[in-house]
Amino acid sequence: MRSHLLNDTTAEQYRRSVTDGVERVAAKLAATDRPFTGITVDALSPRIDGIDLDRPLHDTTAVLDELEDVYLRDAIYFHHPRYLAHLNCPVVIPAVLGEAVLSAVNSSLDTWDQSAGGTLIERKLIDWTTGRIGLGPAADGVFTSGGTQSNLQALLLAREEAKTDTLAELRVFASEVSHFSVQKSAKLLGLGPDAVVSIPVDHDKRMQTVALARELERCTKDGLVPMAVVATAGTTDFGSIDPLPEIAELCEQFGTWMHVDAAYGCGLLASLKHRDRISGIERADSVTVDYHKSFFQPVSSSAVLVRDAATLRHATYHAEYLNPRRMVEERIPNQVDKSLQTTRRFDALKLWMTLRTMGADGIGQLFDEVCDLAQEGWRLLAADPRFDVVVRPSLSTLVFRHIPAAVTDPAEIDRANLYARKALFASGDAIVAGTKVGGRHYLKFTLLNPETRASDIAAVLDLIAGHAEQYLGESLDRAS
Repeated sequence: MRSHLLNDTTAEQYRRSVTDGVERVAAKLAATDRPFTGITVDALSPRIDGIDLDRPLHDTTAVLDELEDVYLRDAIYFHHPRYLAHLNCPVVIPAVLGEAVLSAVNSSLDTWDQSAGGTLIERKLIDWTTGRIGLGPAADGVFTSGGTQSNLQALLLAREEAKTDTLAELRVFASEVSHFSVQKSAKLLGLGPDAVVSIPVDHDKRMQTVALARELERCTKDGLVPMAVVATAGTTDFGSIDPLPEIAELCEQFGTWMHVDAAYGCGLLASLKHRDRISGIERADSVTVDYHKSFFQPVSSSAVLVRDAATLRHATYHAEYLNPRRMVEERIPNQVDKSLQTTRRFDALKLWMTLRTMGADGIGQLFDEVCDLAQEGWRLLAADPRFDVVVRPSLSTLVFRHIPAAVTDPAEIDRANLYARKALFASGDAIVAGTKVGGRHYLKFTLLNPETRASDIAAVLDLIAGHAEQYLGESLDRAS
């Protein structure tokens, strides 16, 4: 079994095995003509259930052959221009190369003596990102597994900075369309069931600052502690961006921690055209960025950034076997001092490879393309009487639903849209997401692929309308 260990004696076997795997994936990418095969759970489950994990194949070629049957053939391919569903981006080649390097070397980014240069590369990228945001010379941060963990850590720091021992008094303010991780984080942090105060949004799905001011005033009047305001720069459902400068003013007025969840909108940090859409983010106390959303990085690649590096001490614990206190005095940089995680992948290498190959302008150009595409898509939807579009996009998300000419029952229209989404997914021709707006079912395009064209959007809209009308026609037949 030692022949499977990666070391100096197996380097050639490693090269052959990885090359075989890369060639198979490359062939699959080149031949993929739709984002999904449409296979069902019931059809795929028996293939995987039938594999006896206690009877290995002993050969990576045979394992790759099997993988074709249980995974590669039916995977959902985000690189396809008609994958329009969730916040999944196609990835850039330099980042995939970085993924291969970091997996093989397998550095762990918790301590210097497990990573060496990896620690310094991550720190350099944190400094680069805080500089792009404008957080100032005392800023710092750390890479995380994703936006949920970044939001959790930011709110942990806010809780500790609130300086109260009575957790039931703490309140967090977030818009009604903010990410669910705000509520989840509050629960994990031991806050009460009423801790998260939902702030209504305006027509453009942006937090209403008048309502926020009213709730902050009510909070302090009632003797409660306004722990944090979570502003969103790119909501999951709408891509909407809260009014950051106005929120910053209120946070300063009430002495409240300002966190900006820019997991989606962080691509604007590299934008050549639309950077002004997140003006005010530089006033935040903490910021979440997901490079694996709008920087075209493989999952996972995220970070939490803070204005004041000293606040990261709230996540610091020292263990004699790992990061004893004396290492701080010796100026040995241990990233575990800042992180909720201990063992942690060198995910920063992917972004490093990307920036060193493409540059920030290259990333920004790609993100600008999908933002501009969303505007084209909005114009298509706004001019098409078959559809109702909710809001003009701030980033690259479109929320809409099919409105049949001959049907007025909202519940029946809901069912038609649900059917259209399921039928489209089952066909594999395209994949779209869904959500609810005002209690009604809507469909959603999340455009993160610069290869997607307006013609793709138009074609998918025709498919959606066709499936919805087919359902309504069959429904009328059943009712007659």
